[in-house]
Amino acid sequence: MNSASHASKALAAGLALGMMAWAPVHAAEGKSGWSYEGDIGPENWGTLSPDHEACATGAQQSPVDLTGAVEAYPAIPSVHWRTMPLRVRNNGHTLDVMAAPGSFMMLGTVLYELVQFHFHTPSEHVLEGQAFPMEIHFVHRSEAGDLAVIGVFVMEGAVNTALEPIWALMPKEPGEATSATLIRPTDLLPGDGALHRYAGSLTTPPCSEIVTWSVYLEPIEASGAQIAAFSRVFGANARPIQAPNRRFLLRGD
Repeated sequence: MNSASHASKALAAGLALGMMAWAPVHAAEGKSGWSYEGDIGPENWGTLSPDHEACATGAQQSPVDLTGAVEAYPAIPSVHWRTMPLRVRNNGHTLDVMAAPGSFMMLGTVLYELVQFHFHTPSEHVLEGQAFPMEIHFVHRSEAGDLAVIGVFVMEGAVNTALEPIWALMPKEPGEATSATLIRPTDLLPGDGALHRYAGSLTTPPCSEIVTWSVYLEPIEASGAQIAAFSRVFGANARPIQAPNRRFLLRGD
C-alpha cells in the first residue's frame, strides 16, 4: 500500500470513529461524588464506589514521576488534528475542550480518535521530581476502546495566544459553551518531539488502566495571569504521584 492510500484509509477511519457514540473519558460530570480534597479526595477514591477499586489497588496508576527512563525507540505519535470550532465544558473538575470529528493520531499502526483535551494545575506528572504550573492532556480513543493520552507541560512565561479564546469561553460553573471561533489544537504542542512513554491509567476515577501515555519533555508557555485564571475556577486539580511499580519508562525522540 502506498503512503497516500494509507493516509486516505486512516483519515476515513478517523472520520468513522468521530461519528461513533462515546462514553465520557472522565468520570467527572458536575456533582460526581469525588473531589481533589477532603473525605472524597484522592486518598479515598478507591473506597467511594466498587467501580473505583483500581484507584486503590491498581498496579499501573497515573500520574508518575518521569525519571529513570530507558533510552528506546517507542512509536512517536503521528498527529492529524483538524482546525475545529470551539466547544468547551466545565465538568466540575476541569475544562474539557471537545474535539470535532475527524481529528486523530496514529500510534504505530493503531488509530486513536481525539475526543477532547483538558487541563490540570499544577501538572500531574513531574519531570525528574519537578512539577510544572499546568499540564494539558489530549485524550484519544481507539476503536477497541483503549486510550492514548498526550501530555504537555506548561511553564510560566509569555502569553499563550492559543489559550486566549479557550479561556474567554470558559464557564465559571459546570456547563457547556460554544463559539464560532476556530482553534488549532496543534498550536498547543511543543516544538521538540522528545517524550516519555509508559503504560498507565486515567488520573480520575475510575482510574482504569487502559491508557498509553506519551508525555513531551519540552514545556510550552502560558502567562502567570492565564494560569491563575484557570486556578480561580478549578483550584488545584492534580492527582498525587503514583508508585511506578517496576513499569518501564521509555524515552524517545
